Amino acid sequence: MPEKPKMSSSELGALWMTYHKKSMILLILEYFIEKSDDQKAKDLMSELRDQLHPKIIEMKTMFENEGAVIPEGFTKRDVNLDAPNLWDNGFDIMFCRILKQISMGMYVLHLTMSYRQDIIKLYRDITEITEIFYGRFTQYLLEENLFTRPPYVNMPETIDYITDIDYTKGSNILGEKRALNTVEFGYMYHTIETNITGMQLLAGFIQTTKDKDVKKYFSKGKELSKEIISETSSILLENNIQPPTTPGGTVTSSTIAPFSDKLMMFCNYLLGGLSLGSGGFSAGFSLRNDLQTHNAIVAKDLFQYQRNGVILMMSKGWLEEPPKMDL
Repeated sequence: MPEKPKMSSSELGALWMTYHKKSMILLILEYFIEKSDDQKAKDLMSELRDQLHPKIIEMKTMFENEGAVIPEGFTKRDVNLDAPNLWDNGFDIMFCRILKQISMGMYVLHLTMSYRQDIIKLYRDITEITEIFYGRFTQYLLEENLFTRPPYVNMPETIDYITDIDYTKGSNILGEKRALNTVEFGYMYHTIETNITGMQLLAGFIQTTKDKDVKKYFSKGKELSKEIISETSSILLENNIQPPTTPGGTVTSSTIAPFSDKLMMFCNYLLGGLSLGSGGFSAGFSLRNDLQTHNAIVAKDLFQYQRNGVILMMSKGWLEEPPKMDL
């Protein structure tokens, strides 16, 4: 049997990032499981935790076998299981579903950056786990009437091609715009849906952090989410489409933080990455020029917010440095 090749630099970087994300998710799950009063939700999250924990062990073993230090990531110091429930009304499953969205995108990317068979298998395994639980979380929310489906449309009966350049015009001197197509609408619906949950997450973070700089940063993020929801909803209403009404959970009156500021900042950092990624798809596949402009403005604001968050984490000593390339 040929000797297993050394771990490459790209594999090391991907595994390092995956370890941070997984160690964070396990702590979030522990807290939500502890506070859940719905047995079905508790069982779902417990099953996910039990399937993810061996993967953390597997990653630790990979680092050790390469002679690499195991990242600190997030530990039990970053969660307070005695903190009261900070969110109600299904927020735990809503947010776990968002985390699985982030995971799916990252694992597919990291799979394409991997070449060693055991690392490829790891990403295949955790991708399968992620896809299964994303579907189960979605079904739970639908069954509990905590989610609404996007509106239905008449099915197409013919195949048509775009031949008029005016199709790309989102506005003109007469103020006329073509109707949104289903591809464009899908990205906008997703933007509103995820930002509603993100806004409720930040509301809880704002309420519990004691650090003035972090509180100010989260408040800016919440306002940015509100702005994105408002502007995207306005575009839908202009097209006679009702925006999503997903409740997004409810923040309780608790002011005791379930998570460390370090964990909350990193969690928000990952959410920003999801928003930038989905916004890139939206900009690339929306054909109306006003939508492209809208996405470009949102992306600029998100990028600056994300950058400010990285600087804040550095200033607080919360941003663990990824493995270095050799000089």
